[in-house]
Amino acid sequence: MQATGSSHSLALRRGEFTTLIEALDYAAEGDTGVNFYNARGELYATSTYADLQTDVIALAQRLLGLGLEPGARVGLVAETSPHFVRFFWACQYAGLVPVPLPATMHIGGHAGYVAQLRGLIENCGAAVAMAPVEWMSFLEEATTGLTLSFVGAPEDFDHLSPSTATLPTVTPDSIAYIQYTSGSTRFPRGVVIDHKTVLANINDMATNGLKMTDLDRFGSWLPFYHDMGLVAFIMMPMATQRSVDFLGTQDFAMRPRKWLEMMSANRTTITSGPPFGYDLAAMRVRPSDAAQWDLSALRVACVGAEMINPEPLKRFAEALAPSGFKSTAFLPCYGMAECSLGISFAGLDEELQIDYVDAEQMQEDSVAAPLDPEEALKSKRRVARYVDCGALLPTFEISIRDEHGKDLPERQAGVIHLRGPSVMSHYFQEEAIPRECLSADGWLDTGDIGYLANGRLFVTGRRKDMIIIHGRNIWPEDLEYLAKTQPGVNYTDAAAFSVPSEVDQQETAVLVVQCRERDEIKRARLVKTIAGLVRSEFGIDVIVELVPTRTLPRTSSGKLARARARLDYLGRRQAAKMQHKAEPANSLPVDEAMPQVRYIA
Repeated sequence: MQATGSSHSLALRRGEFTTLIEALDYAAEGDTGVNFYNARGELYATSTYADLQTDVIALAQRLLGLGLEPGARVGLVAETSPHFVRFFWACQYAGLVPVPLPATMHIGGHAGYVAQLRGLIENCGAAVAMAPVEWMSFLEEATTGLTLSFVGAPEDFDHLSPSTATLPTVTPDSIAYIQYTSGSTRFPRGVVIDHKTVLANINDMATNGLKMTDLDRFGSWLPFYHDMGLVAFIMMPMATQRSVDFLGTQDFAMRPRKWLEMMSANRTTITSGPPFGYDLAAMRVRPSDAAQWDLSALRVACVGAEMINPEPLKRFAEALAPSGFKSTAFLPCYGMAECSLGISFAGLDEELQIDYVDAEQMQEDSVAAPLDPEEALKSKRRVARYVDCGALLPTFEISIRDEHGKDLPERQAGVIHLRGPSVMSHYFQEEAIPRECLSADGWLDTGDIGYLANGRLFVTGRRKDMIIIHGRNIWPEDLEYLAKTQPGVNYTDAAAFSVPSEVDQQETAVLVVQCRERDEIKRARLVKTIAGLVRSEFGIDVIVELVPTRTLPRTSSGKLARARARLDYLGRRQAAKMQHKAEPANSLPVDEAMPQVRYIA
């Protein structure tokens, strides 16, 4: 078995099609395609776009054989596998709407995942649902009692009788897919994206953000239920006639070196990931590994999906320098599912650009007053740093607004509002609700806070994550950063938020830190150190709670779910109160394998 090549004789088209079907029909005239690698780094499935086209048209006929109406939703458990790709494209030809469903379990385990699946399937009103064999038991449990036309594994669909009817006509205004948000602050919302909207974004990203060429090849481990994995690595390679190589998301988590091996072998030029993904890979790389790989072809390593911290990227660049990786390949960007995907990109072949600003002025007045880092150190002014997410793609308009909807000048932080042809039409089944985030004239309230400087976008955080203590605005990322400076605290080990005080009507800052240390003296010292740093830097007291690893909840896309972390903390606080009331005064707490520590310092 051999992976598809990186080139062919087709003229490069960067997404300038009327529908995704038209795009696949054109890509099928060439020799490129999709390739899948297993946990051992072995190629186990490959298909040219021509073969894929033939396969998915046949599958589309079998789906239509179920008697589904045009626009019916098809729930697809989005494991990183050829099955999802086949079903996603078959839905396009059949005039059906694919709905990617998460294929991951976090805190909450089996029951939580089944409940999540059921909620999404009910919300989108799926008529059909598919899951790979490994996930079928969860899907069957989630759909018990629901009325669906068909629920099955991919092989079950192969036995369906095909329709003899002509495939329906799909227009640019037809819904291409429904992408559920990660749900970090509420139940996920279904973002409705039509063909012309996603293709406008692909064309904009390929032409202006990535400046794609005939030599490009994609490589990814990102989940297909996340907008970056779905749009950037399933739709964009096809719409630009490029080959793409996939490593399963779970396989990457266990063996991130296989992602690097895959890109080295295939001369990958474009990849992407959140900062924690690059950090995980860097931690697992041995010097002997890096020396034998060749990542010199990697010209774009997009960074997004969460707040960008430069430290993990620095560690990755240093670890992979022997392989020919260039730090200028990092491409900070900003995007969201409600805008199809990409919104802004930093410049290609540039080192990370960091804006150093007066932290106190940012907290007090939301003004990003620039500071020279060395001068600030001498004057003992606190410095906040934000990574440059680049200029907006040409098709977008941007407005930074205050809480009253007033436009703000450059270097004044406020809520980011966007308008353009890549913005969604609505949330599924929420067309009639008050336009809390999408105005009648097309402006999207992103819920993100940021500012502009010299026309470049700097994102500072989520509006709903803001910690307000004594009238001061404190970003949770700033508190988390202080925790992560301590030995043994990794990049993904801290979550900051505020809760009602137990002694007055004020808010109290909380830092929950995953801790591997078992020695109680060292744990108490860590708590005292973190609390001291917070008091020194921000002038506030903080509750520091040490918890076991894998305690902090994550969204389906792997991002820290601070809202859920806050609820979990409040639950633990209430449980501790109840236990205290129930225990005799002379009783001792049970010593757990990894006890939790909570101090008000």
